[in-house]
Amino acid sequence: MTDLNPAELRTQLFIGGAWRPAASGRRLDVVDPATAEPITAVADAGVDDALLAVDAAAAAMPDWAARPPRERAEILRRCYEVMVERAEHLATLISLENGKALPDARAEVSYAAEFFRWYAEEAVRVIGDISIAPSGANRILVQHQPIGVAVLVTPWNFPAAMATRKIAPALAAGCSVVLKPAAETPLTAYAIAEILDEVGVPAGIVNVITTDDPAPVVSAMLHEPRVRALSFTGSTEVGRLLLREAADQVLKCSMELGGNAPFIVFDDADLDDALDGVLIAKMRNGGQACTAANRIYVQEGLREAFVRGLAERMGALTVGPGTAPDTQCGPLVDQPSVQKIERLVAEAVDGGARVVLGGKRLERPGYFYPPTVLDDVPGGARMAREEVFGPVAGIIPFTTEDELIAAANDTEHGLSAYVYTRDLQRGLAVADRLESGMVAINRGLVSDPAAPFGGVKQSGLGREGAHHGLLEYTETKYVALSW
Repeated sequence: MTDLNPAELRTQLFIGGAWRPAASGRRLDVVDPATAEPITAVADAGVDDALLAVDAAAAAMPDWAARPPRERAEILRRCYEVMVERAEHLATLISLENGKALPDARAEVSYAAEFFRWYAEEAVRVIGDISIAPSGANRILVQHQPIGVAVLVTPWNFPAAMATRKIAPALAAGCSVVLKPAAETPLTAYAIAEILDEVGVPAGIVNVITTDDPAPVVSAMLHEPRVRALSFTGSTEVGRLLLREAADQVLKCSMELGGNAPFIVFDDADLDDALDGVLIAKMRNGGQACTAANRIYVQEGLREAFVRGLAERMGALTVGPGTAPDTQCGPLVDQPSVQKIERLVAEAVDGGARVVLGGKRLERPGYFYPPTVLDDVPGGARMAREEVFGPVAGIIPFTTEDELIAAANDTEHGLSAYVYTRDLQRGLAVADRLESGMVAINRGLVSDPAAPFGGVKQSGLGREGAHHGLLEYTETKYVALSW
């Protein structure tokens, strides 16, 4: 772990290649979730600052879009290399402001940097096509052109990866961006902006603003005609509001929204593999992930051994500040998150769930809740219908495959799902029946920069990662021509 001096951190708005205070002079505190004490304060942007960022992005974009794809690719490659060089510094910063354990933070930095490497390679492959019209009268030429200024709104749970997953494809496509990171975790976004500036991303192509009052700030940008795209990662509730706002200017929207992932364990699954997988799917970032296993369905024949094994493994995790070298489960991000989990657990227990491990908040400074296992959670409990977003594993027994599919699909969400079985035919058949944008079979981790990330139903629109993620920042132009 590296030492961080808060006085050396970037805390101003990054607009047009310059670090500047908010026009109002206001600042907002960034709090360490492990202590509930401020780390530092950052500039608190208002509408005027946001529109200034849009001005900078719009002015800079034509030159960037006109550059050869290879030139953009080489700059993105340098972004990747410098992020890797500063991995430990970035991981420590994430742990400090987000609370996640250092191993999780290091994994996030590696994942986040990979988006720059992937899109450095994809930048030179924005390939269109040409064909002959069926009538034979003309040719059909199809091109993918940069869509314009994009507004990027990212959450606090993966402050590096959610930023790079949007910035990298936008820059590869030839767009400029205004990034608004979560108020809880702005320091990582500013550290990434500093890297982008150092490696040669032109002034104005990437702008970063933080605000404690995001509704008017984001609304102002979405109603600015030069903004043509919105990419948002966050809750379904906020996503619905932003889609309404974006409709006024008919913006192209990429929305990665909430999840309620089923983790399904059949009787024929390898027990140790399933336990390894659920620990990753449930406890990565302390359960604070949209892809986290939220409803753990275990077939009756394996249920007793699975519950016992999961309680043993989760009970062995070391809880502490994210920056402590031995921590495996850090704090939640804030006090409301702790209170929400307390309510969900209490309601589930009142409805008949059995506490196997944990179940009560830790009496210590900061926002800590212990790893918790509940067995026999009622399928209708709020815990089974809402994102838990914390280190609580709720186990729901099932008997038949048809019963399981009906329960797993009984949600407005459809982001990710996990299936454990030794029968590959069954696993693929179940994957086909699950209403989910992503399914992991015998794996506890589904995310990959080379794969299309996204959900169905009310878990979102569009895809991030893979070639699909680059196309979210382009317009398809058709040219009819004869020669």
